[in-house]
Amino acid sequence: MAEQIPSPVWRNRLSHGAGGFLYRVSAACLLLGMLLFLPSAQASESIKLTSWNMDWLTLRPANDHALPADAPTRTAADFAALRQQAARLHSDVLAFEEVDSLEAARLVFPEQEYDLYITPDHILQKVGLAVRRDASLTVTLNPEVTALNIPQQGRHYPLRGGMDVTLQKGSSQLRLLVVHLKTGCWAQPLTAKKRACILLYQQFHVIEDWIMDRLDDGTPFAILGDFNRRLTPADPLMQSLQADASLTLTTAGFTSPCRRHGELFIDHILLGNRARDWFIPGSLRVMTFRNVGKGLPLSDHCPVSVQMRLP
Repeated sequence: MAEQIPSPVWRNRLSHGAGGFLYRVSAACLLLGMLLFLPSAQASESIKLTSWNMDWLTLRPANDHALPADAPTRTAADFAALRQQAARLHSDVLAFEEVDSLEAARLVFPEQEYDLYITPDHILQKVGLAVRRDASLTVTLNPEVTALNIPQQGRHYPLRGGMDVTLQKGSSQLRLLVVHLKTGCWAQPLTAKKRACILLYQQFHVIEDWIMDRLDDGTPFAILGDFNRRLTPADPLMQSLQADASLTLTTAGFTSPCRRHGELFIDHILLGNRARDWFIPGSLRVMTFRNVGKGLPLSDHCPVSVQMRLP
């Protein structure tokens, strides 16, 4: 089903309903806001790639000692609303973050529609992947990128490893790295001595190594997830990655309608090698949760999606 093209950066409303709003986060072009539908050929030939931080999605009770005090307490109504939003999102490949278990994810992504994968880390905030069964994609799990889980001294929540997956559609391959990086270093310079920044910079070095491997093997790739960094083409961490490889930052030049007006993205989808050519320009989407049930703690992040046309 074709999606309406959402509105520009100042977020004029184009469509609404019980599921909330769908926006286009455009930096400028009003002409695109006048278009109502993506061409049907694009909708039928492309795959929709999404990243969604699901905000401590767990079946654990509120008083579980492993959870922080501010973690949302999930109820049957929450899971029902999340499942409705996932159906509305209708993504072919969805990278998720902050999910405790496959059992919790399965309440959002029903078994008859999705194949689910999750990292084996012994932590509460795992990353994983939901792949629509009717998307005709073959999934191969590669070894987890455990180097992203940098050991920390003291009483800190452990960091997350990265999920490394190869998708096959026909003769085309797309390598995915799903990440959830260290929080707290949103835009600081490389000289910052803050602990969060030191850890985040180390994680970016791991990502650089992964990118260099993809340059060596030539596989089209995407890195997606919660980077906890306001990446722009001018950001020093983004420039460091670009020094190694030509990358498409699909969120570049856009602001997110998820929280405050004009806020830069921290959830990103990066494309490299031939995957850059497969990206459908203008396909960036953000699904928000406005007008969903009052008080339902769905997520503090909104799903971020792009469309790609694999040859």
